[in-house]
Amino acid sequence: RALKYNGGVKKDNLSEENLPALESGMANLEKHVGNIRKFGVPVIVAINHFAADTPREIELIKDKCRSWNVGVAFSEVFSKGGEGGLDLAGRLCELIDREESNYKPLYGLDLTIREKIEKICREIYGSDSVVYSDQAVKDIKAIEDLGFGSLPVC
Repeated sequence: RALKYNGGVKKDNLSEENLPALESGMANLEKHVGNIRKFGVPVIVAINHFAADTPREIELIKDKCRSWNVGVAFSEVFSKGGEGGLDLAGRLCELIDREESNYKPLYGLDLTIREKIEKICREIYGSDSVVYSDQAVKDIKAIEDLGFGSLPVC
């Protein structure tokens, strides 16, 4: 549903099959997959499965994920509770056993707060620059003056 919404479908129409919108919305998922890979950890896509999802929509998602060399698992916890998360949990355990994790943070803690923010904006959001409000500049200075400048920014 979220992928179709990202592809331009209005909320009232998310239960209707719309492969072109789903295809368009997959760009958002591709960006998320790329962002996770920047951290050096294995990736799996969870399909938050709803009754209105059609087999063709599911197949499109699976095909796209295969083309990115990313596994897929169903998550049906919304409709089935904890039992609906067993497929995802099992596949995640398999992934952890099969693939090595080489976690690396996006930035070093030795960077300034501004440098950390700018790195996140560039690497994760694709920004060319960051514009700080006067209040943000004051807040960053206060955080650094309190000795918290070496903490992670999230």
